[in-house]
Amino acid sequence: MKTNILFSLAACLLFGCAGKSSKNEASPETTLQTTLQIVFDNVVGNQDLVLGTTNYSNPLNQTFKVITFNYYVSNLKLQRADGSEYTVPQDSSYFLIREEVLASQTVTLRNLPAGEYVGVSFLLGVDSLRNTMDISRRTGVLDPATGAQGHYWTWNSGYIFMRLEGSSPESTGSANLIQYHVGGFGGYTSKLDNNIKKINLSFGTQKAQVRLDNKPQVKLKIDALKVISGSHLVDFANLPNVMSGANARNIAENTAQMFAFVSVTP
Repeated sequence: MKTNILFSLAACLLFGCAGKSSKNEASPETTLQTTLQIVFDNVVGNQDLVLGTTNYSNPLNQTFKVITFNYYVSNLKLQRADGSEYTVPQDSSYFLIREEVLASQTVTLRNLPAGEYVGVSFLLGVDSLRNTMDISRRTGVLDPATGAQGHYWTWNSGYIFMRLEGSSPESTGSANLIQYHVGGFGGYTSKLDNNIKKINLSFGTQKAQVRLDNKPQVKLKIDALKVISGSHLVDFANLPNVMSGANARNIAENTAQMFAFVSVTP
């Protein structure tokens, strides 16, 4: 009996005990992690968006130029082919897309579990929890003093989710300017002023194959024309400037329609 026990212990030390090694073996999800990029391609209708120089037309045949087009996307989630969902860690899930900053238009999601992804969802705006969080937790593009400059109302203590600014001969605003700012998370003011929108986009028949040897890129098209011509048509002569109230809620509904999936590569 002693001989058998000694032989078993020696074999375990030499070759390793299968029971213990199986408990410590990492799952494929924890060992195979890589990245996925999402490209936000801003357009105006069927034209590329060019700031300051190109003339565009709305459905009322009013011409306009775009000077600024920026928006927040946050709280990203990726849908898997098996029906499950991967949530991007929230502290790494806030992005300010600025048309004048090319680098901001490509969002890189890192340390993703390997797998097949078939869709993405996100918030257009900044959620109420982050809006009211201690300023020390709001860094990068959420820092009101730096990264969020031009996208934070100090008088209303909240983020501007979307900014579309430009000019139009038909505008009755000062210097023929048009200005549409959407914010409001239903916190400090009326619950009616919650203009955060959830965007859900399917990749259709395409799949983003995330592996160590494959880093796919998802391309989205964002149509700035939808801001003023979605469910609610904006007349520059009657409504050159919007920042709050019912008109802001209407424009927020328009902005929810401006996102579309284009393709997955490679």
